[in-house]
Amino acid sequence: MQHERIAARLEAAFRRNFDSGVEVGAAVSVWRGEEEIVSVVGGFRDVGESEPWCPETLVLIWSATKGLAAACAVHALAAADLDLQDSVATIWPEFAQAGKEQVTFAHVLSHGAGLGALDQSGLSMVSYEEVIAAIEKQRPIFPVGLGTGYGPRTFGFIADEIVRRATGGLPLGDYWRRHFAEPMALDLWIGTPSNEHHRIARMIAPRFSPGDGDFAQAMADPNSHTRRAFSSPAGMASVSAMNSAEARSLAFPSLGAIGSARGLAKFYAMLANGGTWRGETFFSSQEMTKIMTRLSQGFDHVLRCDTAFSTGFMLDPLDPDGKKIRNTMGPSLAAFGHPGAGGSLAFADPENGIAFAYVMNQMQAGVLPSERALALVRAIYDDE
Repeated sequence: MQHERIAARLEAAFRRNFDSGVEVGAAVSVWRGEEEIVSVVGGFRDVGESEPWCPETLVLIWSATKGLAAACAVHALAAADLDLQDSVATIWPEFAQAGKEQVTFAHVLSHGAGLGALDQSGLSMVSYEEVIAAIEKQRPIFPVGLGTGYGPRTFGFIADEIVRRATGGLPLGDYWRRHFAEPMALDLWIGTPSNEHHRIARMIAPRFSPGDGDFAQAMADPNSHTRRAFSSPAGMASVSAMNSAEARSLAFPSLGAIGSARGLAKFYAMLANGGTWRGETFFSSQEMTKIMTRLSQGFDHVLRCDTAFSTGFMLDPLDPDGKKIRNTMGPSLAAFGHPGAGGSLAFADPENGIAFAYVMNQMQAGVLPSERALALVRAIYDDE
């Protein structure tokens, strides 16, 4: 890859998104090895278009947070000398209720434990202990290991509790700062301090409805597994709620991380570099193998499409011939990362040593990346 050609193509694709009217403010960062080879920002971080977006602008990344939470869980388990095939109840005895005695860390991190939605009603996103108690009592909604059911909200609580149990009580947001964000100097928080709020872009709700697809129909059905998963626990579901100072400061490991494109891409650059960064090892080769190994693949009962997951990271799903069904992270089968609702996307491509992050404030309907992000990804690999 020639860095100059990549930068030119990617910037052209980035500007076309603005010319077509789908962006208000956005940023993209691409790294190769330990060097940022592309950094492009544009537009505004406010609805009134009076505050220009700059490289230091922070923005909510929604479910792209799950990649950070997954990294913390894998790191904490390794530090506690626990294996992915160990049962969750090994360190979390209360989890072994309602048929979950044999559920492993691999099951829960790969969305294969049937815990994407909770039966207990009246739970709030801000009531951590109550949600954890409900997860402990929840019976898997489908047989463990025989399907996937994305946990848009529950995943973060499970990952957080795993980290707390493995460390003796350290919350995941604090673990992220201590073990990744501070050592790597990342502009990226799970629970953003108030003195950083002035840099945060305001999220803007989608302009259009999600359409008539299978996912949209499931979301419209209050009894569907999809609708239940995206609403349990409840609260902090609207864009206006997530723009509040309270939401910005609270640590929601499923959907609440706030950071810059540069900070997010830099984190994935470490993963693309084999788990090391400027002489410091964050993940051993064995841990990186776990992060890159597909643990679940198939039709997802929540997202209503084929998905594939490793230890909380999303991979492009494959057909029976081993070819990509959906290409969101470039051509490499080894690429892994996570999208965020409304359009954000970040991934690592260890095969090519590439890391990518795209963030924005004008949301589009849907959970998986849209054409505006995919066009940016294609621009990186066009001459490969």
